[in-house]
Parts: sequence; C-alpha cells; structure tokens
Amino acid sequence: MATDATRHLRADAARNSEKILRAAREVYAETGPDAMLEDIARRAGVGIATLYRRFPNKEALVNAALKQSMTEQFSPAIERALSDEDPRQGLVTLLEAALSLVARERNTVAAVHNSGAFTKEVTAPFTDAQTLLVQRGQKAGVIRADLVPSDMERIMGMLISVLWNMDPETEGWRRYIVLVLDSLRPAGASPLPPPPPQRDEGVYEQLPEGLVTGESRTAEAEG
Repeated sequence: MATDATRHLRADAARNSEKILRAAREVYAETGPDAMLEDIARRAGVGIATLYRRFPNKEALVNAALKQSMTEQFSPAIERALSDEDPRQGLVTLLEAALSLVARERNTVAAVHNSGAFTKEVTAPFTDAQTLLVQRGQKAGVIRADLVPSDMERIMGMLISVLWNMDPETEGWRRYIVLVLDSLRPAGASPLPPPPPQRDEGVYEQLPEGLVTGESRTAEAEG
C-alpha cells in the first residue's frame, strides 16, 4: 500500500513532468527545434538532473511534449469530427485541426522529426480518424470512391508542405484545404491512375526540409 510520502513523491514527479513539457513547448516555439535541454529545465524551474530523471533523452522529451499538445488540442477535434453526421464536414474539421496544430507547434514537430521520435503510434489517432471519415464519405457518396488511404497520407503531406513558404500565423493554409476538399468530390472527377507503392514512413516522417529546420522560403527571401 502506498504511503503518504510515496503519494507525495509521485504527485511531485507528475507536476515536474507537466512543467517540463509545457516549458519545452514554450522554448521550442521561441527558439526553434534545436533548443537546449538546459534552457527547458531553467524555464520549468527544475534542475537538469530532474529533467533527465523524467525524460532520459531529447527523443523522449519531444515525443511526450507533442503527445501533450495533441491530447489537449487535437483529441477534442477528432471527437468533433467523428461525431459530425456529415463525414465531409468532419474531414474538414479534422484537417483544419491538424494543420492548425502543426502551424502552432511547428518547432516541436520539427524537434520530434529531427530526433527520430516520430512513430506510427504518434500519428495513429489522426490517420485512423481520417481513414474512417473518408470511408464514411465514400459510402455517403460525398467523397470519390477511388480514393485510398495512402492518397490521404500524401495529400496531408502536401498540405503540411504549404507551411514551408508562408507565415503560419496568417492561416493561409485554409485556402488549400478548401482546394483539396473540392478535388475529393465525386462530381466531375476524372479516373485516377493506380496508386503508387506505399513507403513505410508516415506523413509526418516526410516533412519538407524547410519545416523541419523551422525555416521558410519567405524568411530566406526577406533575408
């Protein structure tokens, strides 16, 4: 049976983990994906040894930071999307939430990518919901029937890539969601060639270099 002292230690550890993850997201947002763990510990108000006790390496830290963001900001959107009676509108909700998350947390996403921490487990809630909504839309006749799951993975990769050459705070990416969703309508659709072979990597493992480094062509042009 846990003693009061044990419960207190566990509560302290949980609070430290929470502070470290929030500090990590703040520091990455401010300084970029190559932020130092010492800066994160300092922002969280803990020693670097405490950080390493909770997260033994950068890979574990950035993975947990992104999961925290997805749980807080993305999971509710997935629930809204799946509960929408209109599967096409549900897909809009899902894509908007995903692009908004990546735009807002782009440096954390880049840090996860750079550390090699992206796994299918991280992106599974999104890809599973997306596949289900597309299937519902196809059954309802509002999404073209020849679309396959790998098409949507690549389409999502293209949508993420627009963040590479625009200021994500402008939300200009919403324009391309509308264009993509219009292209998924069955009416007037041309027959598609066979889909290419699927690679092992997921969509977030194929982020464009500009997004991975936290840079943009716009920034380069201004420089």
